[in-house]
Amino acid sequence: MGVRQALLQALNFATVLASGFMMWKGLGLITNNESPIVVVLSGSMEPAFYRGDLLFLTNPPNSPFQIGDITVYKLPGVDIPIVHRVIETHSAANNPLNQRLLTKGDNNAEDDIGLYNGLEWVERKHVIGKVRGFMPYIGYVTIAMNDFPWLKYALIGFLAVMGLFSRE
Repeated sequence: MGVRQALLQALNFATVLASGFMMWKGLGLITNNESPIVVVLSGSMEPAFYRGDLLFLTNPPNSPFQIGDITVYKLPGVDIPIVHRVIETHSAANNPLNQRLLTKGDNNAEDDIGLYNGLEWVERKHVIGKVRGFMPYIGYVTIAMNDFPWLKYALIGFLAVMGLFSRE
C-alpha cells in the first residue's frame, strides 16, 4: 500500500467519524436533547424496560410532563442518568411548564425521593428527555464495553486495522 492510498484510507476513516458526529448532533437538535439515545443500566423499570434496552428521547420545550410519562433525568452530583416514571407533578399556576416531578421505578417499592440528594423534586432543568421509543437489548454492547474496557479497545483497534488495510 502506497502513501497515497494510506492517506486516502485515513481520510475515509475521518469522514466516517465526522459523519457520525454530525448525525449525533443533528439528532440532538431535532429532539431538543443533548443525549437523544440512552441505555437502560438497571432493572428498576422492569417490565417496561430491561437492562440493555436502547431508549430514544425527546425533550419537547412547550409540552408539560404528565403522570405516567417515562423520563430520563440527571441530578447534580450524580454521574449516571436515571430512567423512571412520573408519578406526581406540580406546576406553577402562572406557568404550567415550570414543573416539579416525583418519579419512581416500576420495579421499585418506593418513590425516588431518596435518590434526589436532598432535593424534594425533580425540576424540569434536571430532565434530559421523555422516552418516545426503544429497541430491546441493543444497548448490551455499550454495557459490555463499559464493564470490559479491553473489549472497547480491541474493537476500536480491529476497526482501525480493517479500515487501513481494506482495498476499496
